[in-house]
Amino acid sequence: MDIPIRHRRLRINESVRSLIRENHLSTKDFISPIFINEGVNNKEAIPSMPGIYRLSLDLLKEEIKLIWQLGIRAVNIYVKVDQSLKDNTGKEAWNPDGLMQRAIKTVKEIAPEMVVMPDVALDPYSMFGHDGIVKNGTVLNDETVEALVKMSISHAESGADFVAPSDMMDGRVAAIRQGLDQNGFTKVGIMSYAAKYASNFYGPFRDALDSAPVDNQEIPRDKKTYQMDYHNSIEALREAEADVIEGADILMVKPGMAYLDIVRLVKDHLQVPVSVYQVSGEYAMIKAASEKGWLDHDQVMLESLTAFKRAGADLISTYFAKEAAVLLNNE
Repeated sequence: MDIPIRHRRLRINESVRSLIRENHLSTKDFISPIFINEGVNNKEAIPSMPGIYRLSLDLLKEEIKLIWQLGIRAVNIYVKVDQSLKDNTGKEAWNPDGLMQRAIKTVKEIAPEMVVMPDVALDPYSMFGHDGIVKNGTVLNDETVEALVKMSISHAESGADFVAPSDMMDGRVAAIRQGLDQNGFTKVGIMSYAAKYASNFYGPFRDALDSAPVDNQEIPRDKKTYQMDYHNSIEALREAEADVIEGADILMVKPGMAYLDIVRLVKDHLQVPVSVYQVSGEYAMIKAASEKGWLDHDQVMLESLTAFKRAGADLISTYFAKEAAVLLNNE
């Protein structure tokens, strides 16, 4: 056959394929999420997330040493708050001696150069499991933003490099930026969850933090009044553009695999770093299918992570960070 263009010439063997490969994973791409709880030598398994644990602060020290040795340079921190500390104001979120604040300091003590990105939202501190203050059946926007600013300043005081508002309240990026700047934290960045969808993939995460909305007819039973409708894409770009204008340094898209089009949309239109969150449900599905022998765990893991890079993500927050780092370091 007279075929002048034969694409398969560039796929003939692994050496050729590697020469022209467009996207490459690195340990420097990963943000490792970490769940923290109180206690000493307290390591609690999360049944819906095999291999992921809630760690007490003493065990966090060893975890950070391992993560750093693997070449991972950023962590998200999430805390499980005791029920006795939960209310409808979220005031524990800016307690200078709170679990989050102590966790940030612990990470910085062990690895001063680790980029620490604590979660900013009220749901772990809320008696209702919502990301904001609830009144008369509504999650209040402006009152919640005021609380988020206090929370962000407290994180900065504890040593955070970035604050990561995941709440989806309107105007919170601008308010947080102003609050940080006015308190002398001009160098602390904001990684905003710019396009966070009201997704069905979050279930295991809410188990990990005991942060699901409570079953109460007097409050919203889901987060659809503030998290995005998964049918929409242009709305995501509007949200992301607004966050850039308000001062966001990095934009997060969440969840990941079902939203690769959103990652690409944001990356193509906005000249800022884009992060993506491979959420708990995505992690759990790959784990479950591989345990059944239906998928090759390592290959599917790496393929999914590479898909985020191909879609345009600069950073990937993933529960696979350590496992992927081990494979990449051994290549």
